[in-house]
Amino acid sequence: MIDFGYGISPSSAINLDRFDRTDFETLCREEPDVLKCMACGSCAASCPTAGHSDMNLRKVILLLGRGREDEALGMLSHCMFCGKCLLVCPRGINTRHLILSIIKTYQK
Repeated sequence: MIDFGYGISPSSAINLDRFDRTDFETLCREEPDVLKCMACGSCAASCPTAGHSDMNLRKVILLLGRGREDEALGMLSHCMFCGKCLLVCPRGINTRHLILSIIKTYQK
């Protein structure tokens, strides 16, 4: 077998009909700002922990919408609640409150 230096990865397609979106829908009702996020990345660019960990609020929201709660909550564990993301958000999302709402909603 010849090694060409690359391989075929399994599909990363997500079937949104296969997972329970109840928690995400609850989060959207409690914190409608989660739907206002346009995934611009300003929060990640200003985050002091993003350079040292995988903390990225934009990705957290996307992962929650795709049913990958464990991965999203793992990212949130690095948040220092400094509020820098709150200051740079072009949509004016109260990111601190959003993070606390995510934790409360997905706490099991």
